[in-house]
Amino acid sequence: FTHDDARMVLVLCIGDMHIPHRVADLPPKFRSLLVPGKIQHVLCTGDVCVKETYDYLRSLCADVHAVRGNYDGDFAAGWPDAKTVKIGDFKFGLTHGHRVVPHGDVNALAAAQRAMNVDVLVSGTCRRWGAHKVEDRLIVNPGSATGAFVSEDPDANPSFVLIDVDGSRATCYVYELCGEEVKVEKVEYSKA
Repeated sequence: FTHDDARMVLVLCIGDMHIPHRVADLPPKFRSLLVPGKIQHVLCTGDVCVKETYDYLRSLCADVHAVRGNYDGDFAAGWPDAKTVKIGDFKFGLTHGHRVVPHGDVNALAAAQRAMNVDVLVSGTCRRWGAHKVEDRLIVNPGSATGAFVSEDPDANPSFVLIDVDGSRATCYVYELCGEEVKVEKVEYSKA
């Protein structure tokens, strides 16, 4: 991906990596896409598990916001369960999502989004990506960047979301590794 327009801001939404407990590393094809100097903000939904993975995210850009997942180690003890971040015209809410029940339920996530009073909610826990427009707001789940195995969803593909914030428009690019091919889907959202 490229970033040429000074008005546009790229936000990486990533999480549920489970490195090294369930998988050794990010897929090489994702590592080749995620390079320093292209991304202005990282929103991490937690479950990075070890400090080295968090340090990798910090190598991509200095502005990393993370929430604590249920598998994060002692290094993340001070991370909040949820937080809000203002980026451009948007107020982003960030949560791991393990306290939103049922997990991945759009109505439950919409309730959490209303409680946080945010335009875009970025939530993890579910291993499959999703982007839903609900009540003139956007809910994004970047999925698992490594495709880390969980018994509830053994066939989930690795994925992350890159959001291009340009004024009152946010364009989500979902990167999903299907076999050896990286597929990209686009979801557009405009703030009312």
